[in-house]
Amino acid sequence: MARPEYRSALIVGAGSGLSASFARLCAGEGWTLSLAARTPNDLADLCAQTGAQAYTCDASDPESVAKLFSTLDDEGSTPDVVLYNASGRERGPFVGLDAERVRQAILVSGYGGFLVAQEAVKRMEPNGHGAVLFTGASASVKGYPQSAPFAMGKFALRGLAQSMARELAPKGIHVAHFVIDGGIRNPDRPERMDAADNPDSMLCPDAIAETYMHVVKQDRSAWTWEVELRPWVERF
Repeated sequence: MARPEYRSALIVGAGSGLSASFARLCAGEGWTLSLAARTPNDLADLCAQTGAQAYTCDASDPESVAKLFSTLDDEGSTPDVVLYNASGRERGPFVGLDAERVRQAILVSGYGGFLVAQEAVKRMEPNGHGAVLFTGASASVKGYPQSAPFAMGKFALRGLAQSMARELAPKGIHVAHFVIDGGIRNPDRPERMDAADNPDSMLCPDAIAETYMHVVKQDRSAWTWEVELRPWVERF
């Protein structure tokens, strides 16, 4: 079966790290590129590099997500590749966690993924093709101390991806979840200076993005639904 030809991509939760690396690859493919974040002004440099358009979106708000997709439809930029890269965090001892902040963290990581994916799939189903990618984490499969809210949100996102993949693959929509098992280098989080004995102890965002693009381009006869990526120093 011929591989689908994608023409337009949307990244929700865009920033300066992994999503920026994937955005540059999308631009290199010649795709129309849209970036969404709560503070789109922060994306000016990335837009200049890639020719992307930036939009305001609160992924945890149904109206905000619906408005984003409606705007893209009106502008002729309806995406056939969507990356959900947003997540919410709230750390601390379990008994001291603030309930409202926990709720918001779960909304962004899990519920937001549902909202974005639902709007995307509504548009992909009639065409019989599309790709929805979710950025997961170690917390998608194992909870860490003082990080319960992040684990709850990421577990929910993984369950969403798993269910969607089984339902939508027969309809030509490729759903893939990526377990990022380690820290990702970005301009605000460089490799530790004490890591001389452990080079590449953090994941390179460009390398992760290449894996994302490889999955997007897979032949339908051998689609991947989940990939784990970790630096060589990470313990299994």
